[in-house]
Amino acid sequence: MGRRAIIFHGTRADPRWIWYPWLADRLRARGYDVETPHHPGLNVDPIETFLPTVLGAHTFDEDTVLVGHSGGAALLLAVLEHIDVTVAQAVLVGGYCTNPNPGPEPVLQESYDWDAIRSHARDLVYLNSVTDEAGCDAEQGRAMFDHLGGTLVVRDDGHFLTDTLEIADRLIL
Repeated sequence: MGRRAIIFHGTRADPRWIWYPWLADRLRARGYDVETPHHPGLNVDPIETFLPTVLGAHTFDEDTVLVGHSGGAALLLAVLEHIDVTVAQAVLVGGYCTNPNPGPEPVLQESYDWDAIRSHARDLVYLNSVTDEAGCDAEQGRAMFDHLGGTLVVRDDGHFLTDTLEIADRLIL
């Protein structure tokens, strides 16, 4: 099995939107087998019932790179906590570990086993913005970094809704 990447879209999003197809193409050109699943239940269904669906739909191994945006990045925290292998890398774009907004965030767990999450990714990268209109800002990135270590990259790029995301492509192994 070769290098694989799974790109998880954000809340109420679609894998055909914004930079997701662009990054998938870039990674394929670099030799990755890329999955861009559509999970409409993301951040709609409670994580307790949604997570088993995600875990059952994908295979994770030491050559897997996980990329998540917004709610998809928050999902990666739960995925990493509950898998039984160590993936190559997890890149959380506009991610968060506490509720960034008023209102429910069903993708978030009540608590996290930070040691388990850390042990299930050889490399963790957080890409957050000081001007994130969705509240998934640099403080959220710092909170994840403080719990897990890794690399925190802070930009001034809003909620990362552009058609391309060069910085993410450069950060992926």
